[in-house]
Amino acid sequence: MRTIFFGTPEIALPALRALAETTELVGVICQPDRPKGRGLALAEPPVKEAARALGMAAYQPVKVKTGNLDEWIAERRADVAVVLAYGRILPAKVLAAPAHGCLNLHASLLPSYRGAAPIQWAIMNGETVTGISLMQMDEGLDTGPVYAERRVAILKEDDAGALSVKLAELAATVVREDLPRAVGGELRAVPQDGSMATFAPPLTREHGKIDWNMTSQHVVDRVRGLSPRPGAFTSRAGRTLKVLGASGGPVLDAGQASRPGTVIRADRGGLWVSASDRAVVVERAQLEGKKAMNGVDLVNGRAVQLGDVLGG
Repeated sequence: MRTIFFGTPEIALPALRALAETTELVGVICQPDRPKGRGLALAEPPVKEAARALGMAAYQPVKVKTGNLDEWIAERRADVAVVLAYGRILPAKVLAAPAHGCLNLHASLLPSYRGAAPIQWAIMNGETVTGISLMQMDEGLDTGPVYAERRVAILKEDDAGALSVKLAELAATVVREDLPRAVGGELRAVPQDGSMATFAPPLTREHGKIDWNMTSQHVVDRVRGLSPRPGAFTSRAGRTLKVLGASGGPVLDAGQASRPGTVIRADRGGLWVSASDRAVVVERAQLEGKKAMNGVDLVNGRAVQLGDVLGG
């Protein structure tokens, strides 16, 4: 089976390597190099580096809708293209270029969480299970029929980074075990029920702003879902406070009940902030202009003090 792989970030690497081990990989496509860091030097995508390690040069088209990507694929006589986190919408002529079209490894149990950020939104919404769906791509947004799905539990300690690692490995399993059966006609593509669809839109900075009027669990899930990137945040005295780790604290008693966002404990026992129903234990945070610290160190350094109202 001659295959082409589309992908760009680190989450795509296990699937790329699995494809190289189990098929005749004839092409790797990723997005162009992008400026990165304070110096804005061009940085190669992880998939490009991985392709080089496999002895291949990655193709990095600047345009996919008006360029000759379909011709590039046709020249390689690919049986199928496998897509994971490529980051661009493929036009019809590209989707049709391989003999069996393009199959996407989508990081959710479709039709739930169609879109760009399924891992983050699943955690932020408090889901306890997610997975990888192997689907036939069409011109819609993750709307094609599904050949197979593999599930994984979302543990309470999982943040988006940890869950991405699990799903990356699960995608590699799908490549090894389900992809050959799908291309070989052993698996039937089942149409999705569009009426059950939910969406995972791209993340913006505003999504990271903590609303302390939410329940403690919702605040914790937001912090988990946005860690390590782009990060959840609040403010203290006009300065941004990134909340890098948090957990649920005790139910607020009558003496602790106060305006949501109020620091109700700041001592050697930790840093607690009131939400709508109970405390949020801030385990790790970073005040603008300072290094990241655990909750106790933030208190000791007077970065946050008892009675402060965060986000106010």
